[in-house]
Amino acid sequence: MDIKAYIESGILELFVAGQLTENENKDVQEMMLKHPEVLQEVLEIESAVIKLSSAMSPSDNMHLLQLIKDKLQFGGQDVKVISIDKPRYNWLTYTGWAAALIVGAGLLWSLNQNKQLESQVSEIDMQNLYLEQQIEQAKTDLAVKENLLNILRDRDIISVPLGGQGDFTDSYAKVYWNKEDNSIYLDAQGLPDAPEGKVWQVWSLTLNPLTPTSLGTIDNFNDDDNKIFTITNANESQAFGITLEPAGGSETPTIEQLHTLGVVSQP
Repeated sequence: MDIKAYIESGILELFVAGQLTENENKDVQEMMLKHPEVLQEVLEIESAVIKLSSAMSPSDNMHLLQLIKDKLQFGGQDVKVISIDKPRYNWLTYTGWAAALIVGAGLLWSLNQNKQLESQVSEIDMQNLYLEQQIEQAKTDLAVKENLLNILRDRDIISVPLGGQGDFTDSYAKVYWNKEDNSIYLDAQGLPDAPEGKVWQVWSLTLNPLTPTSLGTIDNFNDDDNKIFTITNANESQAFGITLEPAGGSETPTIEQLHTLGVVSQP
């Protein structure tokens, strides 16, 4: 599209005056967003309209009254004027005010439309930013999952299923233990959210004699969607268990709250 021809077509003046249809207004708004020179022209038209409205104000028409008085005198003699009891109207003043009101209303409408455009542009920018963040987060999540899959498929990983115990037969978990780097990947998807004031605590156990060693609490369990947690374990573990303990954890496991337990298979 020839932008210069579009500007010279007169449609921008009608836009500022509020004389276009709704669809035509939308077309002009789109052109303002796409072409900075169109937006600049609209701003200049609005500025000119404001100046014109000021020039048409009644205070600037006093010289007309004096001009009329001068014209009514011939050779220094006053012309007799017969008073007629009819209301006299300053049509020039009223016409100026009417024009100013019409242009002002159109200007206010145009300013309102500009504010709406700015709001829409800002909202679109926010949506694009949010979408970019979501894409980046998805890429990060995918990379983490791929890395986790590679770890779990390692031939040196020891898999230890943890079955439900006592009154908690529906609970389950699984430990993936890498002895090479003393790390554990705990899949705790089979555990319910910890009640308020409680926390899940993981234990490393030796069986003879039975000796529990705390591997720490899972404080962010309820907020984690994947329910997969990385834990450091340098112990010669023979079994693993998970108990529900008061917030902050316990020095020894609460046997009545032992939800899952699993024994490490001997090679």
